[in-house]
Amino acid sequence: MISLSSLFAEEKTLVLGGEKGWSRLEKTDGLTFGKGRFGWDSLELATNARVAGSDTDLLLDFENSSLRDVKGNYDVLENKTVPSAKAKIGQGSALCRGVGGIRLSGSKNSIFGKEGPAGSFLIEFWLCPSIAENGEVVFSWRSSRTEGRRLLYQTISASFFANRLRWEFTNVFNGYDKDSGSLSIACGRTIIPNVWTHHQISFDEDTGLLEYRIDGRLEALKYVTTNGREHGGSVYSPFLGVAADVDICPKYTGLIDDFRIKTSCTSQSSQDLRYDSYKKDGGRFVTEPILLSREAEFTGLDAIVNLPEQTDVVFYVRSGDDHFNWTETEPAWVLVKNHSQISDVKGLYFQVAADLFPDGGGSHTPSISEIKIKYKEVPSPLPPFSLIADAGDGQVTLTWAYSVDSGTGGYYVFYGERPGEYLGYEAVEGNSPLDVGNVAKITLTGLKNGKIYYFAIASYSEKDKRIMGTLSKEVYARPLKK
Repeated sequence: MISLSSLFAEEKTLVLGGEKGWSRLEKTDGLTFGKGRFGWDSLELATNARVAGSDTDLLLDFENSSLRDVKGNYDVLENKTVPSAKAKIGQGSALCRGVGGIRLSGSKNSIFGKEGPAGSFLIEFWLCPSIAENGEVVFSWRSSRTEGRRLLYQTISASFFANRLRWEFTNVFNGYDKDSGSLSIACGRTIIPNVWTHHQISFDEDTGLLEYRIDGRLEALKYVTTNGREHGGSVYSPFLGVAADVDICPKYTGLIDDFRIKTSCTSQSSQDLRYDSYKKDGGRFVTEPILLSREAEFTGLDAIVNLPEQTDVVFYVRSGDDHFNWTETEPAWVLVKNHSQISDVKGLYFQVAADLFPDGGGSHTPSISEIKIKYKEVPSPLPPFSLIADAGDGQVTLTWAYSVDSGTGGYYVFYGERPGEYLGYEAVEGNSPLDVGNVAKITLTGLKNGKIYYFAIASYSEKDKRIMGTLSKEVYARPLKK
């Protein structure tokens, strides 16, 4: 009989992504899933949309087909807008057609979902109007509160007048009674149709400063104080009445993006508002450590990638015999090129990583649909060609012929009570599977008479016990007291 040598390595391929998906990813940073080649899930850069912070009261980022408040403080009661890919931030915005917008109901954790002091606040959004004509309304909130025995109607609105956006607050600031409690503040510049502008109105409860900024530049300000100045007067603090719904773009034609309300009044400069669709530093993924064999050797990497002009994908691999002490930098990552040969990367475990970079303008992302890793490894040892089960009193003796594979280091014995299910635990020798070493016979004792048991044998490599071959032919036996 000819012995099969374990010295001849087999050429193999491992696929990441593609039809099998990306289940072997250990970590991703700045990435998301998109649609790649053949409809497969692809890895691409996540959009540079805002995230909800600790001071976020409401955030509509318009990144998903189903509109929702990212913070979770508001429920969407009505949405008559249409998703649009013409976004200022990220990949989505909302198209308003002048026939109703977004109606929200706030929870008790939100500014507009409860009655009482509102404190400092900030409302901001990106706007790209189609016509910006008089009477178009971008924001509206209507409620009421009682002051003594008087019923006061309250409103906060942002509407266009003479091609400018004007904010009006009626009976919102407690104790402010000038002009019948109405206070307005408007931008000084004309809003140009079909051009994105960032609008931001904020109130500071410590100083009473109400200010309006466009694209980070100050347009107008007022001190809501008893003397109308920064110093020497008391602040009229906002006090909201009965909880009421918030309407965004109830009468407006154009695009809106990244609508946010904050419980702080921190303003942003024009430099802070220079957003790219994708972060310039890109994103990265790392696979989990993948077990092969101690003699495995990388030979190549073939990835299906989409590279718009100026974008890039950089691949890395690393390997070793024990991944439990690995850090982010040790063992060192080896830079590899797509569709190129790889050498001097060997080990029991390996990892793959990749950095994805957008173009210089941050407007395009590369994507990866599939990665094929080519490698050589020592073949798994062959199973024994024969297996015999001999039943006795509360025991079964198994005998087999040694594997013809010279790379075999020992054998695992599998047993159980159902065909193909080796979950046995009754044997005195231990639970299935049993490592019996490099022998060709074993007797399992402590088994129950009258019960049928099923058995199979697998060889394991002399290089590493974790490298196991296929199972042998299954046999069965029923212990009986003779």
